Amino acid sequence: MATAELAGKHLVLGMTGGIACYKIAELTRLLTKAGATVQVVMTDAATQFITPVTMQALSGRPVYTSQWDARVPNNMAHIDLSREADAIVIAPASTDFLAKLAHGMADDLLSTLCVARDCPLLVVPAMNRQMWQHPATQRNVAQLRADGVQVLGPDSGPQACGEVGDGRMLEAAATYEAIASFFAPKLLAGRRVLLTAGPTFEPLDPVRGITNRSSGKMGFALARAAQQAGAEVHLVAGPVALETPWGVFRQDVQTAQQMHDAVMHAVADADIFIGVAAVADWRVDHASEHKIKKTADRALPSFAFVENPDILASVAKLPHPPFAVGFAAESGDLEVHGEEKRVRKNVPLLIGNLGPLTFGLDDNEVILFEAGGATKLPRADKQTLARALIAEIAKRLPDTSLIR
Repeated sequence: MATAELAGKHLVLGMTGGIACYKIAELTRLLTKAGATVQVVMTDAATQFITPVTMQALSGRPVYTSQWDARVPNNMAHIDLSREADAIVIAPASTDFLAKLAHGMADDLLSTLCVARDCPLLVVPAMNRQMWQHPATQRNVAQLRADGVQVLGPDSGPQACGEVGDGRMLEAAATYEAIASFFAPKLLAGRRVLLTAGPTFEPLDPVRGITNRSSGKMGFALARAAQQAGAEVHLVAGPVALETPWGVFRQDVQTAQQMHDAVMHAVADADIFIGVAAVADWRVDHASEHKIKKTADRALPSFAFVENPDILASVAKLPHPPFAVGFAAESGDLEVHGEEKRVRKNVPLLIGNLGPLTFGLDDNEVILFEAGGATKLPRADKQTLARALIAEIAKRLPDTSLIR
C-alpha cells in the first residue's frame, strides 16, 4: 500500500454496534497512514464494543456520538459533518442500521447524517449468517444498491457466535483496499486485463529446480492498480509469497509451460495483456523422477535443456491480439536491449528495468519503449509506479480494444 494514495480525502467513518468494531481500529490506522483524514461517528451501541477515546486516539479527531453535540455550530452535526466528507463509510454496518438506511430513518446522529449527506455512501455489513440471509435484510441490501450505496462484502467464515457462514465483516486490510479502489480513477472501466507475475520454477527433480529472484511485487502492484482502475483482472502468478490483490482473480502456476497454457486459455477474453512475469527461457528435457543423489566419485549431473514457449511473443502473434505490454529485466545496456526486445516480440509497448536493482525491493525505475521512442519514469515505490504505468497504458489503448 502506497502511503499517500488517499491524501486529501476526508472520510466520515460511522460505527454501529457489533463485535466487528475491533476491526475498525486497524482500519482507521490504515486510512490515516494512507493520508486520509478520518472523522469517527459512533452509535450508542458501538460505544459498548469500543470506546470513543480509543477511536479519537487513532483518528486524531474528536469522536461524535450525539446529534446534540455542542461542539458543532448550531448543533447541526448531521449537516456539518457530511458536507466536508468525500464519502461516508459505515463499518461495521449492523442489520438494524442497514434497515434504517433502506427506509430513510433518521433517529440518531449517524442515520440522520447519512440521510442528509451529499456524498457517496459505502457500507460494510457485519452480522450473524442467519441475520444476513434473512429475506428482510436481503431486501434492504437490494434497496441500498438500487439507491447507489456501495455494499462492501460481507465475507464468509467463522463468526463470533461460533457459527460459520456469510455475514462476517471484511478484514480491515480488505476494507481498506475496497475504499481505495472506490476512489481510484476508472481509467480501465469495462476492460479485461490478463497479467502474469512472479518467477517460474522449472524442476530438475522432485525437490530442486531452476528459478530466479523475481518477487512478483511489480506484477501484483500492477494487478491491484488495474483493478482499482476499473478493470476485470485475471492474474496468472508464479510461485510467490504475496497476498492476492482485492477484487483480482488469481491463478497459480509453477512452470513456464503451465503459465503459457494458462495465458493462451484465457487470452481470448482479454483486452489487455501485461507480461510482467520473469519466465525461465529453458527447462530440462526430462526432470528426474527421484531426487538426484551425489555419486561416489562426486561426478556432476548433466542435463539436456529445451526452450520454453515465449508467452509474450505467442500472444502478440495471435490473429486478433489484445493490447500487449511486455516487461524486460536486464542487467545492463537497458536502452539497447529494451527496444531490441520490443521489436523482436512485436509489441506496441515494452517496460524495461534493471533486474538486479529491483528484484525483491519495494521501489523501481523503468523506461517505456515504443515505436515513437523511449520515456523514462522517475523511481518510485512499486504501488505508485503501478498506478502511473496503468495510466500510461490506458492512454495508449486503441479504440478497437474497447470491446473485443
